[in-house]
Amino acid sequence: MQQAHISALQTRHAGLDARISEEVQRPMPDMATLSRLKKEKLRIKEEMLGLS
Repeated sequence: MQQAHISALQTRHAGLDARISEEVQRPMPDMATLSRLKKEKLRIKEEMLGLS
């Protein structure tokens, strides 16, 4: 069960990473969106570290 949760978190983490990359590539990146995405990515990373 815990491994499935970690896998789900890894998938969300990778998805956020992709969204961050897409936002950075835009001509005028939205800094508020970038900040929110990065905070969420960090929160997920911390949760994964706490579970492992």
